[in-house]
Amino acid sequence: MSQNGKRDIVAVIPSRYASSRFEGKPLAEISGKPMIQRVYEQARKNRTVRDVVVATDDPRIAGAVEAFGGRVVMTSPAHRSGTDRTAEAAEILGLRGKDIVMNIQGDQPLIHPESLSEVAAPLMKDPDLSMATLAFAIVDPRERTDPKDVKVVFDTQGFALYFSRSRIPFPRDPGKDPPVYKHLGVYAYTVDFLKRFQSLPEGALERIEKLEQLRALEQGYKIKVVITDHDSPEVDLPVDIPRIEARIRN
Repeated sequence: MSQNGKRDIVAVIPSRYASSRFEGKPLAEISGKPMIQRVYEQARKNRTVRDVVVATDDPRIAGAVEAFGGRVVMTSPAHRSGTDRTAEAAEILGLRGKDIVMNIQGDQPLIHPESLSEVAAPLMKDPDLSMATLAFAIVDPRERTDPKDVKVVFDTQGFALYFSRSRIPFPRDPGKDPPVYKHLGVYAYTVDFLKRFQSLPEGALERIEKLEQLRALEQGYKIKVVITDHDSPEVDLPVDIPRIEARIRN
């Protein structure tokens, strides 16, 4: 908590250089700027967030962030996920208890600043809520079946039922075309829950789908899903960059 008793909201962008599919992705240039800079600058536009920090273990990424005037913290190279790196960053920053930490994926250069306020809002409204994330109603038919675009279904109260790389829900009857929601890689947690989440063992479903948010569901924790009007396409491979640059030009 800050000195005036208000809950701090800090955005952390976990970032690593090594990647089996796209090494050095955070430093890939998108319309003249490193991708990590575009994510950072978008997050800085949000007035709800007190601070934005890049958490990395790589001096090349740290140097790039410092070069554009961003804030960076060095974290352990041993982390198994971006969530673990975010948790260490929260500890380094001295965040406590009910403070809110956002985990923003470093491969979403078009993340909309308004969506950060949207994902934090449920936690600000309900102090007992532990975790929230974003979803977007898919408009591109390709994304309904592409396994790199994670889908989510939720209950009538807006809490996640499941996340999958497969299409969910799957219409059994021909002619049915229910809305399909894409999970956007932005999370908000209380610091207390982030520490708890970090200590949980890897789940069976998490291991199968390679989706760490399933760890929380498998252990019985609730995830509030916030529907946003702002899409945030990810850069998974170099071939995705021209598509992102086209959106920036438009």
